[in-house]
Amino acid sequence: MAAQILNSLGRLGIGLAIGASVLNTSLYNVDGGSRAVIFDRFAGIKKNVVGEGTHFLIPWVQRAIIYDIRSRPKSVSVITGSKDLQTVNITLRILFRPIPSELPKLYSSLGEDYDQRVLPSITNEVLKAVVAQFDAGELITQREIVSSRVSEDLTERASHFGLVLDDISLTHLGFGREFTAAVEMKQVAQQDAERARFVVEKAEHLKKAAVISAEGDSQAASLLAKAFGDCGEALVELRRMEAAEEIAKQLSRSRNIAYLPPGQHTLLSLPQM
Repeated sequence: MAAQILNSLGRLGIGLAIGASVLNTSLYNVDGGSRAVIFDRFAGIKKNVVGEGTHFLIPWVQRAIIYDIRSRPKSVSVITGSKDLQTVNITLRILFRPIPSELPKLYSSLGEDYDQRVLPSITNEVLKAVVAQFDAGELITQREIVSSRVSEDLTERASHFGLVLDDISLTHLGFGREFTAAVEMKQVAQQDAERARFVVEKAEHLKKAAVISAEGDSQAASLLAKAFGDCGEALVELRRMEAAEEIAKQLSRSRNIAYLPPGQHTLLSLPQM
């Protein structure tokens, strides 16, 4: 009797363990910011996309593939040529995410590593097509136009694969060594030309200033000569009086110097012997 009870309990325990295992494999979780696609061994990829939460599936028959639908960054570097045959090295930073309703199609055609399969190829294609329309100098001076065209074309190409590009940034734009050296030499030559022009302009201004000063001195000399010719004695007397007034002011400010009016002499004030 006891053996039968133990046997029943053992079978019950085994049944509960199997049931718990089956229940555990029948549940799966979809976290926030994720979606799931169900693969059925008999029906293939189901068209319905499973949202967040805990869900059931048929063990060993169905499998859940979890996709992250939040924006993720990816950097892609491309080496291409410009319109004037200069080597250009460009790096793009892309924020991308899949369209949730397109996940079954995305899994069927590209798999789980869709970003590695799609983004480098379409970025390479779009950058080569856009950069080939500009010269090397235009790529520098018209960088915003280049970035806008790349963004428009790349967004359109990505939409064909069920991807949304939230942001596209041109983070690096470099050229070959020869072009870089030529640009540096051109900048140095422009700086030297600006410096030489400044020296020439400065010399011209100094020349003009000297001419104006000489003309002023000549006019002053002419006026003085005319004044001396018209009333020479009066002008000399005026200059003498001005000089005497200036000397008197200087002597009055000095110490240990006494000023006597004209016509007096210190010896006159001494007593007679």
